[in-house]
Amino acid sequence: MAHRIVPLKLISSKQVAMKKNTVIMFLLLAGFVIIPNLIFAQIGPGGDPLDVPIDGGLSVLVAAGVAYGAKKVHDARKKKQEANVE
Repeated sequence: MAHRIVPLKLISSKQVAMKKNTVIMFLLLAGFVIIPNLIFAQIGPGGDPLDVPIDGGLSVLVAAGVAYGAKKVHDARKKKQEANVE
């Protein structure tokens, strides 16, 4: 019985980039699903069991939005100031 040589399938750089992006997106999605479950507050000794965070990470998203908006305002003012100097 003769052995057949099977050529390796060459993949393009576009396919490599797509595969890399897919892996990154999967890891981000898994992180967004798993991390909130890990950071829930634990009930301390003598604590009120009703004192638990209910936002589920919403405060982090709001803080990120505020920081992004502040950077945009800062950049716009800087650009306007540079245009007035010239």
